[in-house]
Amino acid sequence: MKNTHPQGSAQTLTGKITEWLTFDNMHHQWLLLAACFWVIFMFMVASKFITLTFKDPDAYGAKQEFLLLTAVPDAGKPPGEKHFPEELKPTGKGLVQPLVYMERLELIRNVCRDEALKNLSHTAISKFVLDRIFVCDKHRILFCQTPKVGNTQWKKVLIVLNGAFPSIEEIPENVVHDHEKNGLPRLSSFSDAEIQKRLKTYFKFFIVRDPFERLISAFKDKFVHNPRFEPWYRHEIAPGIIRKYRRNRTETRGIQFEDFVRYLGDPNHRWLDLQFGDHIIHWVTYVELCAPCEIKYSVIGHHETLEDDAPYILKEAGIDHLVSYPTIPPGITVYNKTKVERYFLGISKRDIRRLYARFEGDFKLFGYQKPDFLLN
Repeated sequence: MKNTHPQGSAQTLTGKITEWLTFDNMHHQWLLLAACFWVIFMFMVASKFITLTFKDPDAYGAKQEFLLLTAVPDAGKPPGEKHFPEELKPTGKGLVQPLVYMERLELIRNVCRDEALKNLSHTAISKFVLDRIFVCDKHRILFCQTPKVGNTQWKKVLIVLNGAFPSIEEIPENVVHDHEKNGLPRLSSFSDAEIQKRLKTYFKFFIVRDPFERLISAFKDKFVHNPRFEPWYRHEIAPGIIRKYRRNRTETRGIQFEDFVRYLGDPNHRWLDLQFGDHIIHWVTYVELCAPCEIKYSVIGHHETLEDDAPYILKEAGIDHLVSYPTIPPGITVYNKTKVERYFLGISKRDIRRLYARFEGDFKLFGYQKPDFLLN
C-alpha cells in the first residue's frame, strides 16, 4: 500500500502559504487604499481652509496689514515685541486699519517731512484751526470742518450724537450751521490743557476731495446759486474780487470763475481775505483749515470714496450702532473730470499755475493728481 501522507502535507503547506500571501497582499492593498483616501481627505480639508481664508477679505487683509506693520523691526525694541506708530495702534475694534486708510496717513507723514513743501503743508494750530474742529465729548470724537466736502451731513451726525436732536431727520436745516443752537462746541472753546488732552486721546477725522473740484463747488454755491441767508458773497465779496482782479474793466457781468481763480492764485490774496473774514473758509486750503501735519488724525476720508469711507469712520469711532451717515445720492461723489476741464477752459495757464502753486500742498498731501491741462 502506497503512502501518500508526505505529498498531502506538502500540498496543504503550499495552500496555506498561498492563502497567507494572498491575504498579506490584500492587507497591503487595503492599507495602501486607506492611505490614499486619507491623503485625499486631508488635501480636500486643506484646500477648503485655504479657499475660505482667501475668500475672506477681512481676514486676509488683516494678515497683510499686520505683516506690513511688523516687517521692519523698530530699533531698540526686543525682537519679539510688536511696535505700532502712535497713530496706527490697534483701535480695539480690529487689529489695525485697512490698508487704504493706512496709506493715506503714511502719505501725509511723508509729505510733511518734505522740506521743499514745508510752506505748503505746515501751519500753526491757531484759533482759526481750533474754530474749525467740532467736539463730541460723549463719544470722544473731533471732526475738522472742510467746507464743500459734504460736511453738513457729518455735522448732523455729531449733533445727534451730542444729544441735541434724537435723529438726523428731525434737525431743521437752519439749525445745522447755527452754532448757538446745534449743540456742537468748537475745540477753541476749551482751555489749553483740555485742548491738548482731546487732541491726544480723541478719535479725529476730516474729509477731502479734489482741490480744484472743491473750488468749483464753492464758486457755484456762493456766487452762482448764492443762498438767501448768505447775501454777503454776492453783494460784498464778489464786488471786492472784481475790483481787484478783473482784467477787462468794461465787463459788467457778475463775478466770473476766471476772476475767482485770479484772486485765489494771487500770492498777496491775504489782504483781501482779512476783509472777507471767516467767510473765506469755503476756499481756504485743507492745510490751513485742519493742520494735518501738526495734528495726528485717525482717519482721512475722501469725498470720491465716501460710500466706503463713511461706514468705516463710524465703525472706527465706535458709533456705527448709534447713527448712520445720511443716504448719498447716486453719482454725487464721483469726480467729474469733464466739468473741471470745462471750468478752466479759456483761463490762462499762468493763472492756473499760480492757483495750483497755492493748493499744491493739498494735492500732494492727499494723493490728488496734477490736472492734465497743467501738464501740457
